[in-house]
Amino acid sequence: MCKKLKINKPMKNNISRRFFVKTVAFGATAPFILPSHIWSAEVKPNDKITMGFIGVGTQGRYLLGGFMNDPQVQVLAVCDVDTTRREFSKKTVEDFYSKKTGQDYKGCDAYNDFRDLLKRKDIDTVCIATPDHWHAIPAILACKEGKDIYCEKPLSLTIAEARAMVKAVRKYNRVFQTGSMQRSSREFLKACELVRNGRIGEVKEVYVNVGGPSKWCDLPEEPMEPGLDWNMWLGQAPMRPYNSVLSPRGVHKHFPAWRNYREYSGGGMTDWGAHHFDIAQWGLGMDESGPTEIYPPDGKEFKRLTYKYANGVVMYHGGLSGYNYGVVFVGTKGKICVDRGRFLAEPEEIAADYKIGSDKIKLYQSSNHLKDFLNCVKSRQRPICDVEIGCRSVTVCHLGNLAYWYKRPLKWDPVKERFIGDEEANTWLDRPKRAPWDKAIEGVI
Repeated sequence: MCKKLKINKPMKNNISRRFFVKTVAFGATAPFILPSHIWSAEVKPNDKITMGFIGVGTQGRYLLGGFMNDPQVQVLAVCDVDTTRREFSKKTVEDFYSKKTGQDYKGCDAYNDFRDLLKRKDIDTVCIATPDHWHAIPAILACKEGKDIYCEKPLSLTIAEARAMVKAVRKYNRVFQTGSMQRSSREFLKACELVRNGRIGEVKEVYVNVGGPSKWCDLPEEPMEPGLDWNMWLGQAPMRPYNSVLSPRGVHKHFPAWRNYREYSGGGMTDWGAHHFDIAQWGLGMDESGPTEIYPPDGKEFKRLTYKYANGVVMYHGGLSGYNYGVVFVGTKGKICVDRGRFLAEPEEIAADYKIGSDKIKLYQSSNHLKDFLNCVKSRQRPICDVEIGCRSVTVCHLGNLAYWYKRPLKWDPVKERFIGDEEANTWLDRPKRAPWDKAIEGVI
């Protein structure tokens, strides 16, 4: 059910042949390749999709476990700027394969600099689960190096970065899955198919219940401990003193609060927004478009952040009173409310006879976001949350943040991806990057 990629030139992705060539080329210096009899009941080693992981914090370790447990995958490398996290993940991989094979496996390398990982010709795909300000540059350089990419949501720190990522993926003909994994959950597919097939009549309003925008970082300086490359953690962001809120040391199990600060993220608007605004876009059929007007709350006409689409649909930031759901679609014939593991139709009969894929408009169906990516790596088709979809959804989030931050209405052209009649606002599409990262993707796209 993947969408076909538009191929401009031949793809070098015959997995079996490519793995054979790599094995011969690397010879004794190649990472440990398991004997074929060990994998005979699953996937032969030379047919496996090799992976490297960039960023192995809480979410990165979750994804590492998910991919590593798929028999199609062989993990060859991990990368993190924190020594403890890096070495912990390396050991996790090697312990996993040692237990699985009954042999002492030492085939996972660990890197501080993602560029060293990307140079590996024997790595097919990369999983990027860094803070948001570190999504675009590794993803774009990965495209140049011929890697397919699974990148966590939100796709980017800025609107311009999101479009640059799309350009790189298309230029180098890569498979790219954005980690907005609600698209691979049954309740969201059901909600969006019902809306798209007119079960609630003409859509009038959408309510998206997520947190608010981020703010500039004002955290105090804390003593620096050895083992963290703080300069590399900051990357393109401005230099500032270390604070453990941004990068907790070691193998922490929570989601760090760098999400609260503008230098690194867009707050709840881009964090949960990249999930729930993404579903709103899917339900509205706006995967290649977006709103045209954005209004910040003014205490008068606009009580909350308000988006308007060219077709007349109005979308609000915040939940619908009396309905504790992430996304609520309101139409002329009823409502569809959806959240993780929860679904509500009012009236009930608008969904009573529904079966997934039974209506005229049948949306892409995936039951596993990671496996969908792996399947598309092999088929060379576009996955359920292709880079263009990730770009459009995160742009909705960024547009809302810009309206909040600058406290003024904005008119947006979703075709040209420019603000209309507001050249100052067009300077907000991207941000200056700290050297040397300001030159990192020159000539790549």
